Amino acid sequence: MSDASGLAAHADWYRTFFRGLALDLWRAAVPPELTRAEADYLLRELGLRAGARVLDVPCGDGRHALELAARGLRVTGVDLSPGQIEAARARGAQAGAAVEWRLADMRDLPWSAAFDGACCMGNSFGYIDPAACGEFLRAVARALVPGARFVLDTGMVAEALLPRLVAHEEMQVGDILFVQDNRWVPAERCIETVYTMTRGAEVQRQTGLQWVWTRHELRALLERCGLRPRAEHASIAGEPWTEAAPSMLLVAQRG
Repeated sequence: MSDASGLAAHADWYRTFFRGLALDLWRAAVPPELTRAEADYLLRELGLRAGARVLDVPCGDGRHALELAARGLRVTGVDLSPGQIEAARARGAQAGAAVEWRLADMRDLPWSAAFDGACCMGNSFGYIDPAACGEFLRAVARALVPGARFVLDTGMVAEALLPRLVAHEEMQVGDILFVQDNRWVPAERCIETVYTMTRGAEVQRQTGLQWVWTRHELRALLERCGLRPRAEHASIAGEPWTEAAPSMLLVAQRG
């Protein structure tokens, strides 16, 4: 079986990944103080004030959306995982937050010039193939008012990722052992990862794919989709991105 045909079998992996142990893992991995600090960064880089409309896509269980709503923003969160949207709605109801939740693919954004800012946090951008990434960015650009900004968080920048990619990684998150077995597929510009999560006798395993872009390719894609790159940061502290950074926060603006 060729790499291409083998990868095709897992192309929609993200549609079923976020359930069970995976949901528990992500919730335990991020402390509340990090979410607050990331919200500070988003407010600063998006240039938003109370009352502004902001799009969080994909929103996961709503951690950024709810924090931004608590700062006085009008937030819409989009995610295709029923489990994530269900958790987001429950958390929002408990907090009394008036967030609009939409269960949909991240490319399914029906708005036109409706938002004063948008974000894609948590490295979700790499989950979809290059053609789908273009569809997503064009949909984001349409949804923004002219001049509005977009923050893209990704760890899939080739110059930073590939030199430090390892075949096997293990991490203990609370009571869950999280294991990643990674394989770089150069012909497809993709990393194939077998994720294994174990808690006691409970085991959840799934193969996932993440597509990799060079810095130049990513900037060019944003430009083609109507989003002009403005800044590249290594972290939410705002220092300039370098190839030593594990991820990139790219700030772009709708023309």
